[in-house]
Amino acid sequence: MADTPQPLTCKIGPSILNADLSNLEKACVQMMDSGADYLHLDIMDGHFVPNLTFGHPLVKCLRPKVPRAFFDLHMMVAEPEKWVNEMADAGGDQYTFHIEATNSPLALVRKIKEAGMKAGVGLKPGTPVEEVVEVVEEVDMVLVMTVEPGFGGQSFMSAMMEKVEFLRARFPSLDIEVDGGVGLSTIDACAKAGANMIVSGSAVVKADDPKAVISQLRSSVVKEL
Repeated sequence: MADTPQPLTCKIGPSILNADLSNLEKACVQMMDSGADYLHLDIMDGHFVPNLTFGHPLVKCLRPKVPRAFFDLHMMVAEPEKWVNEMADAGGDQYTFHIEATNSPLALVRKIKEAGMKAGVGLKPGTPVEEVVEVVEEVDMVLVMTVEPGFGGQSFMSAMMEKVEFLRARFPSLDIEVDGGVGLSTIDACAKAGANMIVSGSAVVKADDPKAVISQLRSSVVKEL
């Protein structure tokens, strides 16, 4: 966790994977102008998950276009150790790897921090929450996937809230992120379980009024903090 723990706050991070990928600059600026606290960038390599998205060259191009945005890089990749320096050079702020993708999570966390980024660790729905406990004290955030990683538009898995509750009970000041099927119909379950970092894709990005949706998501979380 961070050297100086900060008070737990609500942070809303739209997933730009659901945006118009041919015009990401416009989408990212719109999300920040709508009240987003950060942007969630899904990096998929076709190996760890059965899908391809984009890599560090795109992140590097996007960085100067939205200099005020905090880039949370969700690394759904095999061998996440390979891309730390490239993503740091590209302008990533937080490097969130999957516990299932590495045999040396603590060494990877050190590498991420030495590169100047925050470190996050994620776990897939089928992975027991206990598998991340050994690294919780070293990372800045834990991501609980509420769908199978790889594709957008999946249905929210409410059973994953037990993992969020487990982590919140044991680590009261930990940033806990949820990602997958999170929108206005599922935000209350996330908030009550203890999640404070909310990744929302189509519910925000494809909304007629993204600002209003972000505000509603935030209200649900804040009342539970």
